[in-house]
Amino acid sequence: MKEKQAKISPDSRTEVRPEVSAGLPGAESKVHRSLFKAGIDPDRLSILHLGRPAKLLAQKTPSWARRMTVAYFLWAVLFLLEHLGVQLPVYLDAILSLAVGLMIIQVACQVLVIMTERFAARMRWTHYVAGTVAEILSTLPELVVIAFLVPVSPLTAFIVAMVTIYNNALVFSIYSYFLPRDQQGKFLMPKPITDSGTQILIAGSILGLVMGLVMLTFSLKGHPKNTFEAIDLTVFAVLLLSIFVIYIYKLLRDLEDEEDEVHAALKLTEDEIDIRQDLVFKHVEKSSLPIIFLLLVLGVLGSFLGGERVAEFATLTIDGLGLSGVVAAIILAGFAGMSEYVILWTSHRKKEYGIALANAFGGIAQLLFLIVPFTLLAIAFYQAFVNPEHPDFPIMFSVPNILLFIFLFPTLHTLAALLQNDHTMDILDTMIMFTIVGLLLLLLVTYGVAGV
Repeated sequence: MKEKQAKISPDSRTEVRPEVSAGLPGAESKVHRSLFKAGIDPDRLSILHLGRPAKLLAQKTPSWARRMTVAYFLWAVLFLLEHLGVQLPVYLDAILSLAVGLMIIQVACQVLVIMTERFAARMRWTHYVAGTVAEILSTLPELVVIAFLVPVSPLTAFIVAMVTIYNNALVFSIYSYFLPRDQQGKFLMPKPITDSGTQILIAGSILGLVMGLVMLTFSLKGHPKNTFEAIDLTVFAVLLLSIFVIYIYKLLRDLEDEEDEVHAALKLTEDEIDIRQDLVFKHVEKSSLPIIFLLLVLGVLGSFLGGERVAEFATLTIDGLGLSGVVAAIILAGFAGMSEYVILWTSHRKKEYGIALANAFGGIAQLLFLIVPFTLLAIAFYQAFVNPEHPDFPIMFSVPNILLFIFLFPTLHTLAALLQNDHTMDILDTMIMFTIVGLLLLLLVTYGVAGV
């Protein structure tokens, strides 16, 4: 029988027990015994290895740098063609604008995540703070896209934000279904995320139903209130943001309590806790503050350049190709959840499936309680102070807008019920989600255009 060999701290060269890595991906199963005895499931812990997978660390030039170079070059080509008076066919210009914009946004999301991880490693943040900040900051490109879309078509910007919620719910369902399962046929997210997530899904479903019913009632013939004014949008946005702030606070508090329980179960010393934290960032490259700032600049620049291209696509499809704002919004919404997809893929390729599933779920919460309120505030500001005479104003209590709110109830309520039962999507659950989202899109395309 082999003896357990103690690990050695890379800094102090002091020996530490193997249990310091318990709960981390790739840790030996025998080090989890203390966690199981304390009633803690190591497979449901939120701790993970941040940074690129180990096999990619040997690359001299990271893949994101190569993609960013290509994306910026293509953007420059399109910019020069426009300013040199070269007229491309409208459909080709629209396709190229969308493709280049999405390419830049995808890289910008990844760069912002990398920047956050390197800054977190330098500042010695905990894994849950670093992960939460990275996920929130990665939505910057989406916020910039919304900011560019609002002047083109406020209604399109609103529909893009709302439809993307349903797309992300569908992505969560599909990804959950195809995950490898344990012996019980489940693959569960970290418990703090499941608990807080269930609450926020219930809140979102109820708010959607209430808003939809109110809009439906007010849209009846003869009622004087049948549009959104700037103050209405502002109040609703502030309420949503307030819920999001409390959600993040509760999530971080629960994640901190979870890690404290792990420390107590493993009886870790202060030095071992520090070494455990170092293991989280062992795949994160050490960078100076100027390099981290450069990454931030590249991420922000990419957000604006990508957002400008996506807004150009919206202008070309609506004005040049004559598509309705609803159809253009549905097309854009198919790609709008780029930041969530980037983070999901980053975790998946490191085989951190529980974290990837949590990121897929987090995309739903962030869209409803961060992206949507930002969109409402941007529309309210544009309506009140910039261009109140825009053809989209005031935003009506129309068929597509009512449908977008009311359908939040069955969509989010279904997800909440499954999370409450610690249940992972099976083929029936995934088909139910397909049906709900498909029915909504069908109604929007078939009847929504006439109802705008």
